[in-house]
Amino acid sequence: MLVSNHARPTLEDVAARAGVSRATASRVLNASPRVSPEALEAVNAAVSALGYQPNRAARALVTRRTGAVAVLFSEPEPKIFDDPHFARLIRAGARALADVDVQMVLMLVHSPDDQARAHRFLAGGHVDGALVFAPHRNDEVVSVVKKLPLPVVYAGKPWGSLRGMHLVDNDNEGGAVLATEHLKSLGRKKIVHVSGPLDELSAIDRLNGFKSALSLDDKGVARLTEDGGFTREGGRKAMSALLARVPALDAVFVASDLMAAGALESLHEAGRRVPEDVAVVGFDDHVAIAEHTSPPLTSVRQDSDEQVKHMVEHLMKLLRDETVKRKQQMLPTVLVRRESA
Repeated sequence: MLVSNHARPTLEDVAARAGVSRATASRVLNASPRVSPEALEAVNAAVSALGYQPNRAARALVTRRTGAVAVLFSEPEPKIFDDPHFARLIRAGARALADVDVQMVLMLVHSPDDQARAHRFLAGGHVDGALVFAPHRNDEVVSVVKKLPLPVVYAGKPWGSLRGMHLVDNDNEGGAVLATEHLKSLGRKKIVHVSGPLDELSAIDRLNGFKSALSLDDKGVARLTEDGGFTREGGRKAMSALLARVPALDAVFVASDLMAAGALESLHEAGRRVPEDVAVVGFDDHVAIAEHTSPPLTSVRQDSDEQVKHMVEHLMKLLRDETVKRKQQMLPTVLVRRESA
């Protein structure tokens, strides 16, 4: 059968070239298991030969699927675009969704207007599901998506009850224990901590790991900890404050690589040698930071690519109405040793 060079090939064209019925061609394109290997091979060959592209609008009318997933970040725009951790998450989301032929719809939801707009968009049937990054206490994004009949998978633990929630988290507390125990194994006696903002559960988990590894009470934690806000400048200021408060400190566990880069700047300015005078361990093992600080940074690796991949796999199972054995999944963290500790 000949197809005009100017006509867009149709499903009927694919079926005719493959020598199968339209229904069989449709089942192949919708990944149905109810097709023979011969039909599968013939239809795929016809698709390739004709350059056939499914009409998503027509398919959506039949399947009630849009072929799109929202990826929501509840952070201000400057933080999203200044912190390389978020760039890594966005790239991982786009790649993992593309691998299952799903379009990513990136949504930055921070202000009340953003939240209202997100509610209208998500309620309008424009996406099949959502991946949500909403770490802050009293984050309204969580309440927005909870009201919708939409499959949702969270990155990390949102605040409030986790009952019925689907999430993929990294072992933040365990990673913090690894970092602190490593510093102890080096013979360091005065270990301090630059924490993230304590309206985020990941920061609290990392603080709790530090606290547990050193068997600290609340008074000890208050003296040995300073909030760096998960920013480079915050890390620099927090390190300066700790140097003033605990001048004999000889090690620091920093709850993110970005803050650790700022902490290293502060230590250099204070004339403290790393690691001779002060050993430093970060968290994230971000390739754009940890390998390029001076000296290169020992860090706890949380695999963002793997986390997002698991989130997408989880969401696809929900969309296929498959049984999900573990609604809440915890991924391991590991210590990557470099010159800073």
